This record gives sequence, C-alpha cells and structure tokens, in this order.
Amino acid sequence: MRHFLTFSCEGSKLAATLDEASGETGLLIVSGGNEIRIGAHRGMEKVSADLAALGHPVFRFDRRGIGDSEGDNGGFEASGPDIQAAIPAFKAACPTLKRIIAFGNCDAASALLLHQPEGLSALVLSNIWVVEPTDDLPPTAAIKSHYLQRLKDPKAWVALVTGAINIRKLVSGLARLASPQAPSALSDRVANAMANATIPARILLARRDGTALAFAEAWQTPGFTAARQSGLYQITMLDSSAHSFARAADYTALRGALLESLSRN
Repeated sequence: MRHFLTFSCEGSKLAATLDEASGETGLLIVSGGNEIRIGAHRGMEKVSADLAALGHPVFRFDRRGIGDSEGDNGGFEASGPDIQAAIPAFKAACPTLKRIIAFGNCDAASALLLHQPEGLSALVLSNIWVVEPTDDLPPTAAIKSHYLQRLKDPKAWVALVTGAINIRKLVSGLARLASPQAPSALSDRVANAMANATIPARILLARRDGTALAFAEAWQTPGFTAARQSGLYQITMLDSSAHSFARAADYTALRGALLESLSRN
C-alpha cells in the first residue's frame, strides 16, 4: 500500500511517499538533479511499486525547495540534512525495518557519498556525477568515446567530406581532448569520500552515458586508488546510453541490482 507523509528538516516540512511492505530491509531513494520523487519517466515511482510488491518497503522524498517540499533548494551539495532526516522518518513509518539501502543516480549518488549519512547499511549508486563543467561541451571521456565510435563508422567519414559534420564543434571537441585535464575539485572530494566510507556500494555505469564515462575515467586515476583498494565497491557496466534507466532493459538491470542489494544478509 502507498502512503503520503511529511517529515521535518531544519524547520522545513518535506513531502515523502512510502510504498509499504513487510520486509525488514527497505530502500531509500534520493532524487538527483531537481527531479521530484516520482523520478524521470516515472521511473522511481515504478521501481518503488515493483520492489514493494516483492516485499521491500521503499521511501522517497522531495528535498527542500523541490516538488511538494518547503524550504530553499540548495542543490545536491546542501542535501545532507535532507537525506539524514529522511532515514529516521523512514524508520518511524516502518518500525520493523532493520536495514536501509540507499539509491541515488547522478548527483544524488554524489550526495550520498559526500554527506555519508548515518543509519544506512549499503548504497546503490549509478552514473556518479564528478564533473564541474566550464563550457557547453560534454566531459572529455564522453568526447573521446564519441569520436572513437565515429571513426569506426564509414558513414562518419562521408559526412565529414560532404560537410554534414559541424566542423566548429569538431574542432572544439578535439581541442578539449588535446588540453591537459586536471581532476575537478568535485572529483577529488568524491574520491576522498569513497576512500573514507565504511559501507559497501554497488555502482552502475551506463557504458555510453557522458556522466558515467566521466566517472569511469576518474575511477582509474591515482586519486581513486584508496577507494579502488578498499574492497567496498562493485562496479557493473551496463551496455546502454540511458542516463535515467528509461529503456526496458536498463530498468530491468536497475531493478535487479536494487533487489540483489536488498536481499543480501
């Protein structure tokens, strides 16, 4: 059964939805970007209903300044108190809960890592946001992947010769690749947070998503060495370009990963 409720965070009333179930392990969904708790393409509403039907309660909420919640929207950087307040609210609504797994996509994944809220048993993180854009071009890793794929396609060479390719955009992309790219401050902070974390995380990355590609490239840099060696992180690459799991196969993969994490003892 689905219930609508509210809870408090630093003087603001936050709106939440609980998909009730009898299981002792529940899922806390943290929304990314400025999405409301229903999620892109109603994806979080759907996965909540599906997992509750399988016995796991699911709690999702609008952070301050988003959707039905009061307060000012401070973005994912300021969402730590919101996430922390949601955990006891979830427990109060489901007194039989013994474990809570949290899920976040994009900057919601980054928020869970950076803020490290107390009271969680594990994380499922997808397409972790580590980029601080300085222009309107995609992350370097995404540009590199795009050009490698285009070079394998004979049609791309025809398009270049006939002028169908935007030469200015091509030059801008090549210039970005030629310029040394220092790790972003956000990437360094995420790396440090992952190195200091104490709970395990399942990481899902869409193989052709720009945000996921940027994280995958950062993950191999020296800054993430401690995180890689910690043994806390399991990375799964999905053969997809879908950032928000809109396609049926991507949604099935997400639901399966969440269910696996919820089912672990």
